[in-house]
Amino acid sequence: MKIWTSEHVFNHPWETVTQAAWRKYPNPMTPSIIGTDVVERRVVNGVLHTHRLVQSKWYFPKWTHALIGTAKTCFASERSTVDPQRKQMVLKTNNLTFCRNISVDEVLYYEPHPGDATKTLLKQEATVTVYGVPLSHYMEDLLTSTISSNAGKGRQGLEWVIGLINTEVKSIADSAARGTDELIHSTRRSIDEVTESARKSMDEIGAQAAKAAKAMHIT
Repeated sequence: MKIWTSEHVFNHPWETVTQAAWRKYPNPMTPSIIGTDVVERRVVNGVLHTHRLVQSKWYFPKWTHALIGTAKTCFASERSTVDPQRKQMVLKTNNLTFCRNISVDEVLYYEPHPGDATKTLLKQEATVTVYGVPLSHYMEDLLTSTISSNAGKGRQGLEWVIGLINTEVKSIADSAARGTDELIHSTRRSIDEVTESARKSMDEIGAQAAKAAKAMHIT
């Protein structure tokens, strides 16, 4: 059995990072993750519980195929909880494919950084066990190394999604600003039109009154 741990600090608030975590896949940094499907989602005592099925590709060396078999698409079960009051997001993932010989249990914790609330601390842990086949320790080292590499790519992918979200927010803000400017311009134009119309009406009333007065004086 091999245990791998890691910590990483994102220079973004917890709300931003957790929003990005939901939209993490697919992304160009981790093409091995094909997609996710929501199996169940419910809220219990203010905590969001979600169960998702994750599709991916595991690229094992050819020499392992005779030991554990092959699979074009691999599946994993991901169960997560999001507690907005405590500001804690926990994701627990375990593999479903190759589970007769391989067990990979991964846990991710997203919490506000204890020293800076504007940042988010990610704690990651993976437990790898290979059993029932030769060279099990070597395969555990291989899987642990792959998890470490993928973790770095996963963090890059999350930053990519955060950038995408920031771009979307800026686009919405710019659109709202343009809409406000257009509304102000339209309102000013309408006021000017009403004012001009009222002025013309007053001029017409004045002209009619003068005409009527002149007619009365002549009479």
